[in-house]
Amino acid sequence: MSSTGRRSRRSFLKGAAATGVATSLAGCTLGQVTGPSGSGTVVQFVADSGAKGVSDAINDALHNAGLPGDISVEILAVPSTTAQQQYSQWLAAGLEQPSLFRMDSGWTIPFIVRDQVVNLSEEMPDLASRAEENFFQASMETLTGRDGGIHGIPFFSDFGLILYRKDLVEQAGFDPSGWATSPISWKEFAQVTKRTKEQAGTTYGFSFQAPVAEALSCCTFNEWMTTWGGSYFGAKENLVNNVGERPVTVDAEPSVTASRMARTFILGEDDPHALDGMPGNIAPQAVLGWNYQSSLSAFMDGDAVTHRNWPYSVLAAGAEEAFGENLGVMPMPYGVSPEEAQFDGMGGSCSALGGWNVTLNPNAKHPDAAKEVLRAMSTDSFYLRMMEEMGYVPPKPNLVTSQQAKSIDVVSRYVDTLKYAGEHAVPRPVSVVWPRESPRISQSVSATISGEQAPGPALQDLKRTLVDIENSAAETRRQN
Repeated sequence: MSSTGRRSRRSFLKGAAATGVATSLAGCTLGQVTGPSGSGTVVQFVADSGAKGVSDAINDALHNAGLPGDISVEILAVPSTTAQQQYSQWLAAGLEQPSLFRMDSGWTIPFIVRDQVVNLSEEMPDLASRAEENFFQASMETLTGRDGGIHGIPFFSDFGLILYRKDLVEQAGFDPSGWATSPISWKEFAQVTKRTKEQAGTTYGFSFQAPVAEALSCCTFNEWMTTWGGSYFGAKENLVNNVGERPVTVDAEPSVTASRMARTFILGEDDPHALDGMPGNIAPQAVLGWNYQSSLSAFMDGDAVTHRNWPYSVLAAGAEEAFGENLGVMPMPYGVSPEEAQFDGMGGSCSALGGWNVTLNPNAKHPDAAKEVLRAMSTDSFYLRMMEEMGYVPPKPNLVTSQQAKSIDVVSRYVDTLKYAGEHAVPRPVSVVWPRESPRISQSVSATISGEQAPGPALQDLKRTLVDIENSAAETRRQN
């Protein structure tokens, strides 16, 4: 691809960060309908406006990856805010098109549970087997049914990262040389942010997302809690499974500690529920309303030292016209080690898993052609082209740090961190009952970190609410 294409992508991301048009949750955008010209079999793929904007490049990449020349892909772009509902309607109606669906990794499981997408372990066992062996484990968990079957392939992976001003951190006397793959503790992170903010005179220290919305429940708080060894539902294996049978553990000590930490970041060390020994006053109360774009804008404008976001933000902030090589990127800090964690699979540096999958409509108009598209989409050459065109992180660990990936502008500086974060990502707890649980969680967590409620009692109340939802789901399942 030409350097002009790469500059265009960076310019789009930088502008989108300021206007709120770019990715909202791990890659959501808006769009209309477009498609290739010519004859042959057309496979309709529903995605977003980002994919629509590079539909020619997608077709070119697919054909270079082995897709027969008489098959082409037409892009149907659906707003992210209505995609899940729209997909449900199409699939419930048994429509033949679209044939392929780009699904958020956070809400693919409900479609699998309802048997609305094809089990590739049965229909394409060779592809399913390769995916299990070679792709990020966390990404594959979002595509795995109760019977162990694989119901799609990852389109790209996303995971939470910490961006920071390397130039300002070094000027404040810190050495970040090992941070790319050796996570630091939350205490050290807060110390670095606080001292750098004071010495550099930035308006804020740490910018992140904590609105009463999905971003807080599925991602930001989920990461804080998990890095302290906690969990909404006990062991990692329960995050998307065992609804109605799993324990509800949101009130356990690690969750309370995570709430107190965030509260200290915002309200300071003098708050009655501040976390002992944790530096405070490093985040503004504005984070309680910031989404991905507003929090990124604060960082891109030079007003913050550190920032939590997804990999797309690295392309924006690491561009030459932004911070260039003065941008540092690190994995999520940790609270306790995995060995110290209260629940299995938690602790250490953990990032909430984002990204998108591709699933196959069981009523697809051209099923064989759609399967050929899936095969081409799973190739290294296709993933690398999408990394170059869109900044999408390949869902294959070995490919992320390959020589080809290291040759891609901007991203090449951070591939080791991307691989580390991907290998330590934790699936978001998006089960069939998550749409009911998520709003309650974000409301409760926001109340604790804003100072409205004490963390312990608030999380105990939240536990009772989640237990009721879980029991209701179990009762409904028994009746059916």
